[in-house]
Amino acid sequence: MGKMEQEVKRARRLGVIQKTLLTTALIGGLLLIGAVPPPNALFKMFGKSRNKHRLKNQVKSSLSKLAGKGYITFAESGGKRFARITETGKCALAFEEQKRSLELHSKKKWDKCWRVIIFDIPERRRSTRDRLRVIMRSCGFYMLQDSVWLYPYDCEDLVTLLKADLKIGNAILYIIAEKIENDSHLKAHYHLVK
Repeated sequence: MGKMEQEVKRARRLGVIQKTLLTTALIGGLLLIGAVPPPNALFKMFGKSRNKHRLKNQVKSSLSKLAGKGYITFAESGGKRFARITETGKCALAFEEQKRSLELHSKKKWDKCWRVIIFDIPERRRSTRDRLRVIMRSCGFYMLQDSVWLYPYDCEDLVTLLKADLKIGNAILYIIAEKIENDSHLKAHYHLVK
């Protein structure tokens, strides 16, 4: 395995660890720092390696990164250190869940409707507009024009989250279209043709 492949695999694993820790903090409310869940459960989720010290270091590293992003905060109580998910963390977790939901939708039968997302974000908010485009691309949307994107499955919840997270509610329109002329290349892009 090449160096780039190893780096990507490591980044993906740390992302899964971070998401698991965020979910645990959301469900449990608090996450005890230093207490590692049963090793067998984590080993099944995070790989074949049975190095407990490595896994513990990865958990600590992931917690630090989550705190740096503002997704969790640390608190002490009774001499023990806890992590608590923040509102920003809850939003990030909800966004990740919606991305995962899009992947699951793509495995269902297509309802023959296109979801068209149109946005008009002013130049003074260029960084927000660029961030939106990066997110849309990473979620699998197809760019018809700079501010017109397309997806074949229901993505209304994701768009609603994006409106709230980026604070651009009125700047985005969500449209459900039954027909788009010359859409054979779009169907081929999403493997919708038989």
